[in-house]
Amino acid sequence: MAVPTPERSLYLEDLAVGDRFESGTLVVDVDEVKSFAARFDPQPFHLDEAAARDSVFGGLAASGWHTAALTMRLLVESLPFGNGVIGAGTELAWPRPTRPGDILRVSTTVQEITPSRSKPDRGIVSCLTETLNQRGECVQRTTARLLVFRRPVVTDGHTEP
Repeated sequence: MAVPTPERSLYLEDLAVGDRFESGTLVVDVDEVKSFAARFDPQPFHLDEAAARDSVFGGLAASGWHTAALTMRLLVESLPFGNGVIGAGTELAWPRPTRPGDILRVSTTVQEITPSRSKPDRGIVSCLTETLNQRGECVQRTTARLLVFRRPVVTDGHTEP
C-alpha cells in the first residue's frame, strides 16, 4: 500500500473539479465474503450458496457493507490526501451485487470543492466514487463529502496549519 508522504500528498489547493483518481484492484475472496457476513451481516444470501441461489440475488453475494469496506481500502490507496481520507457524509447505493471472484477497482471524480469560511486550513471536497467489477459494472456508487486540509505552511522551521 502506498502511504502518503509530504512529497506525494495532495491537499485542498492541489485539487480541481473533474480530477479523477483510479485505484488498483482487489479480488473478492469467497471465504472473506462468508467471514465478513458471519461477523457483521449474517444473512443466508451472504453465507450459504444453496440459500443464496434461491434468493433475490440468485447466488452468493457479498454484504454491501463488505463492498463498502473493500471500497474504503481502495480509496485510501488511491487518494493520497495529506491528512487521510476523512468522511463528512455520504450517499451510498449498491446497484448490483458484489460476487466472490469479482475483481474490484475504484474510480473517483472530484465534483465540487468548497473552502471553509470559518476554518481556513480546510475545505469540503465532494466526490463521486464508483466501485466497478472486472466487467466495468458498478457494484457501489457513493457521493461523498470529504474533509481535505490545505498544505501546511512551514515558516522558520515550524509547521503551521
